[in-house]
Amino acid sequence: MLGLTLKQASAALRDGSLSPVELCRRCLAWADETRRLNAYIILAPERAMSQAIESERRHRLGQPLGPLDGIPFAVKDNFSTKGIETTCASRMLQGYVPPFNATVVQRLLDQGAVLLGKTNLDEFGMGSGSTDSVFGPVRNPWGYSRSYRERHHLGDSGDGDDGEWLITGGSSGGSAAAVAARTCFFALGSDTGGSTRNPASRCGVVGLKPTYGLVSRHGLIPLVNSMDVPGVLASSTDDAATVLGVLGGVDPLDSTSAREAFRPFSLPHEGGVSGLHVGIPEEYHAPGLSADVLAAWSRAAELLEAGGARVERVSLPHTQHSIVCYHVLCTAEVASNMARFDGLQYGHRSTVDESTEAMYAATRHEGFNDVVRGRILAGNYFLLKQNYERYFVKAQRVRRLIARDFEAVFASGVRVLLTPTTLSDAPTHRDFCSEDNRTRSAQEDVFTQPVNMAGLPAVSVPVALSTRGLPLSLQLIGPAFSERELLSVAKWLEAASNFPSIDLPESFSTPVATADARGSKST
Repeated sequence: MLGLTLKQASAALRDGSLSPVELCRRCLAWADETRRLNAYIILAPERAMSQAIESERRHRLGQPLGPLDGIPFAVKDNFSTKGIETTCASRMLQGYVPPFNATVVQRLLDQGAVLLGKTNLDEFGMGSGSTDSVFGPVRNPWGYSRSYRERHHLGDSGDGDDGEWLITGGSSGGSAAAVAARTCFFALGSDTGGSTRNPASRCGVVGLKPTYGLVSRHGLIPLVNSMDVPGVLASSTDDAATVLGVLGGVDPLDSTSAREAFRPFSLPHEGGVSGLHVGIPEEYHAPGLSADVLAAWSRAAELLEAGGARVERVSLPHTQHSIVCYHVLCTAEVASNMARFDGLQYGHRSTVDESTEAMYAATRHEGFNDVVRGRILAGNYFLLKQNYERYFVKAQRVRRLIARDFEAVFASGVRVLLTPTTLSDAPTHRDFCSEDNRTRSAQEDVFTQPVNMAGLPAVSVPVALSTRGLPLSLQLIGPAFSERELLSVAKWLEAASNFPSIDLPESFSTPVATADARGSKST
C-alpha cells in the first residue's frame, strides 16, 4: 500500500479498492515505526484520522474533491499550521501555535489531502544537512536499506551514535526522509538556495523548486524573502506535477505572487525529447565533483542525445560568484527577518528582567543557535551605513548579472539545462560535520543556489546509484514559468534512468534517542 505512487493511490481511492482511513492508519503506523529517522517533529494522528474519515465519506458518495482527496502528506515545520505547533526547529518558536494556515497548506486541505504532521529541518532553514535542529538531526532512510547495509556489512539492530549514519541533506531533510521512507505520499519543503533539491537528491526522491512567485509564500516563515519558494518532494515527477497543480496560482495574501495565469497540467504519458535543445553549463564542472556524479551526468547527456535531443555546452560565467553573493544577500535579509523574534509577542522569552534591552539580548541568545546568530551578525555588518554600497548593493548587481546569464542562454534557444544537484552522494554525519555550517552550505549549494538568484524553476531527479549504493540525482533548470516542459523532460529522464526503489527493512524496532527529539510526539 505504501509503495504506491500518489497517482496510483489516488486511483485506488476513487475506485474503492483503497480506503482513506486505512491508508492514513498505515502511514501513521509506519511514521511511528521509522521514528529513529527523526523525520517528524510532530505527528497529528487524531487530526489526520478525522480528515481521513471525512475523505472516506466523500469517496463513498462519489464526490472526492480532487486527485489529492484522502492522500496523506507532511509539511516542513517552517510553514504555519493552524492549531499545530510551528517551531522552525528552533527553541525560539517552541510553543508557538499559529492561528492560521499557510496558503499552500490550506489549498491542500481544501482538496481533501490528509495532514500527518510537521517535519524536521535545520533551524530556521539555515543549513544543508538537516543536522542543526533543536530536535536532533534527521537520518537518511537509504542508510537503512537492505542493499546498503549488506554492502557495508552493517547489522540490522541499531546503528549507534558513532556518526557513521547518513545525512539527508537540507534544510528540508525531514520532508525528504518522510517521502523516501514511504511514510507519506508527498511533502512540502522550502527552497532558498537548494533546500528542497539538495535533500531530494540525497534521499532519492523528486524535488521541485517552482518559479519564484508561482506558489504563494504566505505563511512560510521567511528566511530570505526575495528567494524563498515553497517546494514539493514526491516519489515521481507525475506526483510533483499533481501537487503543483493544487499549489500554483495567484494569492492576494502574497504581494510577490505572480499574476500570470496558472492552469494545472498533466504530464504526457509517453513524451519524448526529440528536437529538444539541452545546455550543459561548463562552469558546473566544479571542484569536488565526485566521479560517480560526473558519470551519471555524462550518461544522462548521452541518453538525451540518443533520444534525439541536441546537447551542447553553454556558459553561465557569473554563476561562480553566486555563493559569495548569496552569503551577503541571505545574511542581510536574515538580519531583517529575525528582528521580529524579540520575545514580546510569541515564542521564547528570557526570564532576564533587568531592562528591555537585556531581555531582548538574553531571549535571542537563548532562542537562536550559533548558526542563526552568526548570520544575523554578518547581515547587520553588511547593512551598516559604511558597508551598504560595498556589499549589499554590489551583491544585488552581481545577482542581476547571474540572472542575465540564464536569460542569454535561454534566448539562444536552449530549453533546459542539465546539471548535477550535489557534488556527491550522501556523506556520513561524521564527515559532513567536520566542516562548519557556512563552509558546508557553500559546498552543498554550488549547483542549486544560482537558480534561486534568478528566480527560475528547477527539479532534481534521481537517476542512478553510486558505487556505495546511494542515490545520485541530476538537476534540470528551465526558463521562468516553464514547469510543464521542465517536468515533462524530467519525466522522460526518470523513465530512461529506471532508478530503483528503496528496499527498507520491515521493522525499525530500535529507536535512536536524540537530544530533545520529539519524533513521536502527537498533537
